[in-house]
Amino acid sequence: MPSDSNSERVLRVGAYLREELSRILLRGTGDPRFALTSVTDVRASRDLSVADVYVSSLSAATDADRTDLIEALRNAAGFIRSQVARRDGLRKAPRLRFHYDDLLESGPRLEALIDEAVALDARSEGD
Repeated sequence: MPSDSNSERVLRVGAYLREELSRILLRGTGDPRFALTSVTDVRASRDLSVADVYVSSLSAATDADRTDLIEALRNAAGFIRSQVARRDGLRKAPRLRFHYDDLLESGPRLEALIDEAVALDARSEGD
């Protein structure tokens, strides 16, 4: 079981990576496909060897667009990782695994479902 200090370090590295990856995707790759891409979360492994990077994009309107974006990020992962390694803060950059985060798209639908469930509970309590 990891110590609290190790857990805190993993969280700090995840936050650092989220900021750095956001900067790199915005300005550092030169790839216009990444211009509207946001890094929503980064979860680093305990040993910091791997980081799962969750992204969303305003330009990825369809499932095919999302798949293409993730594929492009995976193809650029080596370059992006080298950019992270050049910057201060980490001795060794973790291997990056990209995932599409559809929470922004599914959030309103989930909120509507929760509201509906709460309303049903309120009606059933009133019976």
